[in-house]
Amino acid sequence: MSASPATRRLLAAVLAAGALVGAAAVPAAAHDDDRRGHHGRQSSIVIGDVQHDGRGRDSRALNREWVEVKNTGRGAVNLRGFTLTDQDGNRYRFDHLRLDGRSSVKVHTGNGRDTHRDVYQDRRHQIWDERDTATLRDDRGRVIDTESWGRRGHHDNHRR
Repeated sequence: MSASPATRRLLAAVLAAGALVGAAAVPAAAHDDDRRGHHGRQSSIVIGDVQHDGRGRDSRALNREWVEVKNTGRGAVNLRGFTLTDQDGNRYRFDHLRLDGRSSVKVHTGNGRDTHRDVYQDRRHQIWDERDTATLRDDRGRVIDTESWGRRGHHDNHRR
């Protein structure tokens, strides 16, 4: 039994429309994957506020310079092995820090006693300049988030 010419034309039109819809959906899905972080999921760990340029060499001035790392998700995340770097290659590596859901930690440049809200790089010189970029990577070296500032107005480059 053979389909009529009208049925074949209708079937061809439906298949062509389906192919067009499918082709239009592919770029959107690929774009979403570019924003995904850890293991194909969008990461709940992001860079929050930044306080740069501590102005001074004493510990108090350096501790006024910090980058906030936030967990926007509900569950706790172990930041062990995560790194925070500036554009000059200065690096801070997290060690044994479990960041609760919906909480944050400030990574200070100077010296201090680490807590669940504040950690210290124990540096003697300013790290974050007036024009800089903070990059947060997971324990496998994959970029989770970036934040840039000081370039002809404020420029954010979040990977959220």
